[in-house]
Amino acid sequence: MAKKTVATLKDRSAKGFAKVIRAVKSPETGAYTFVEEIVGVDDVPKVLAKK
Repeated sequence: MAKKTVATLKDRSAKGFAKVIRAVKSPETGAYTFVEEIVGVDDVPKVLAKK
């Protein structure tokens, strides 16, 4: 599924988007999970700053 997303982002019409992958720690188990989001290039710093 990730390959399809990356291929979509390489399209000329998708230049204003970025795929952000963050590691999020679970409060119950302490294990890390990865959260993937597709956001606008302007919103990347906001997404990375939130917890």
